[in-house]
Amino acid sequence: MSSSPAPPPQSAQLRADCGRCFGLCCVVPAFSASADFAIDKPAGQPCPNLGTDHRCGIHTELRQRGFPGCTVFDCFGAGQRVAQVTFGGRDWRDAPETLPAMAEAFAVLRPLHELLWYLDAAMTLHPPADLRDELEHARAETAALTAGDVARLRAVDVAAHRARVNPLLSRASDVARSPAGVDHRGAHLLGVDLRRVDLRRANLRGALLIGADLRDVDLGLADLTGADLRGTDLRGADLRRTLFLHQAQLDAARGDTRTGVPATLTRPAHWTALPLTPVRQPSPAGTAARRGRRR
Repeated sequence: MSSSPAPPPQSAQLRADCGRCFGLCCVVPAFSASADFAIDKPAGQPCPNLGTDHRCGIHTELRQRGFPGCTVFDCFGAGQRVAQVTFGGRDWRDAPETLPAMAEAFAVLRPLHELLWYLDAAMTLHPPADLRDELEHARAETAALTAGDVARLRAVDVAAHRARVNPLLSRASDVARSPAGVDHRGAHLLGVDLRRVDLRRANLRGALLIGADLRDVDLGLADLTGADLRGTDLRGADLRRTLFLHQAQLDAARGDTRTGVPATLTRPAHWTALPLTPVRQPSPAGTAARRGRRR
């Protein structure tokens, strides 16, 4: 039986520091009016709520004002990397012609920083020496890709690099979860009642758990890489020993004071304000497994 994973390191370089960014997450992405965003915004156009100081004017009321999607975005520190390193502190407001290049750099650095976060987390899972060496090599290679100027970043094939790194992350997960639980990779579990499904050591990489009911479920050593937890009911669930769970996923879910949260993450403030919903009867055990689709 494998030992418990240590908490992932909290590198300052991989945490968003909005005070050192130029509001790039409020400028670069496009979003459409939906349950996540109250308005349409084209890519490369500043959100009307973005102030001249690069701060969100409704930051404390985003959910109430119809922008919950903004509250669950994490750039993994790519924003300040673009602003302070790639562009040396040059503000796009003072030099508007730099904004398209900043957008290109942000689009490359954000997924690379996310990969760095996952690689750091993988190395806390006590991988065997040969796998650790491969993870360390992949981390060094990924870090090197972030160091270039805009021209070099433009040449990075992020998809190809991710395809090389993901198998290493999967192997680290397999070792940490051994003996492995159920495999729900990429499963469509939207709104499914999972309260009677044993999800300890489960593979939930890329699973769509939007609105799923995981109340009081033990997710010990479950791999949540890329799992979509929007609206997932985690009241009373135990996530303290989950693998590859990051803050944005937690922020997208629903929980309460009983939800077990990893020591390195913060219990979302909006959880305490969530209204209670009626309790549904659990579906028969194994229903979710039959509905899931693997990939």
